[in-house]
Amino acid sequence: MNFNLTEEQLLLQQTIRDFVVKEVVPHAKDWDEKEEVPLGTIKKLSELGLMGMAVDPKYNGSGLDTVSIAVVIEELAKGDGSLALTVAAHNGLGCGHISNFGSEDQKKKYLPELALGKKIGGWALTEPGSGSDASAMKTTAKKNGNEWIINGTKMFISNSTIGETFVVLAVTDPAKKQKGITAFILEKGDKGFKSGKKLEKMGMRSSDTGELILEDVKIPDSRRLGELNQGFINTLMMLDKGRISIGALSVGLAQASLDESLKYVNQRETFGKLLKEHEVIRFMLADMKTEIDAARLLVHRAATLATEGKPFTIEASIAKLFSSEMAMRVCNKGIQIHGGYGYIREFPVERYLRDAKLCEIGEGTSEVQRLVIARELLKKH
Repeated sequence: MNFNLTEEQLLLQQTIRDFVVKEVVPHAKDWDEKEEVPLGTIKKLSELGLMGMAVDPKYNGSGLDTVSIAVVIEELAKGDGSLALTVAAHNGLGCGHISNFGSEDQKKKYLPELALGKKIGGWALTEPGSGSDASAMKTTAKKNGNEWIINGTKMFISNSTIGETFVVLAVTDPAKKQKGITAFILEKGDKGFKSGKKLEKMGMRSSDTGELILEDVKIPDSRRLGELNQGFINTLMMLDKGRISIGALSVGLAQASLDESLKYVNQRETFGKLLKEHEVIRFMLADMKTEIDAARLLVHRAATLATEGKPFTIEASIAKLFSSEMAMRVCNKGIQIHGGYGYIREFPVERYLRDAKLCEIGEGTSEVQRLVIARELLKKH
């Protein structure tokens, strides 16, 4: 068992860490208050190769392994959870579905611009009435000659207004329920395809989340992504890696809260001594550090298995479940350590807690993770 990052991964980590200190931390509060996607910063990330992290280099990608991607997402989240979420959604879902299940022609057409950040990618599964329950999906795709006509509404879609290339899931055989769903590639500009309402959120406010509306959208069969009726089956494979990313994002937010708390306890005095000298504060810091390290190891275990091409479904769900719930506990302690100051926007710990809540919901809720873990566990017994 090797718990150490490689020299290349350490260099990557330091590069992102330096970038975040210079380009992200000074602006994250302003982005959050304005609910503004930092497109200029995303362009700079593109120049570092981070908008095509998992894409094959022959399509202009960086071809990073899953552990390296987890390192990147964690470091970005330490500066701004919203930015980390935007990058993760673009890479893991938008690019990832095409990379893993697209035809060679589709990869050549869409991946180069996505990998270079010339276009932002999105992925649309969730609907107003169907989230975890994909069998309740209402968006339909009906075949008409060599074309598909797609109708429906998608909800809670990351990059919905800034995105230009989307993977959209639609029902193609209602009788088969989840096994009758197919993926398609849609582009902004397709007639009948548009962004709907941009959502105002509790946290992750500078990431772009909203509706997608599809009204008699006609696309050729060449834009069907993967095999007919295999869209949701392929999605389950995609979500495993997505859960590793959310786990890494959770670790980053928690680490940021701990870092801010360590600064604060070295400055704030109560009852005639620094906060760090109070035993109750020391216990809180110890608990925060212990949980963060445990979560990071779970994330890296799942990421290592994915990199090695080994099964990692249960490990990904364990990492995502523990890390996301850990982030809520740790970020809550960060606010408690700051006292009243932790509750005001001047201090970033309040933003970390708001952002962390999404991690218990996105890429499968905590309840879904428990179902997956139990299902995989019982298969072996």
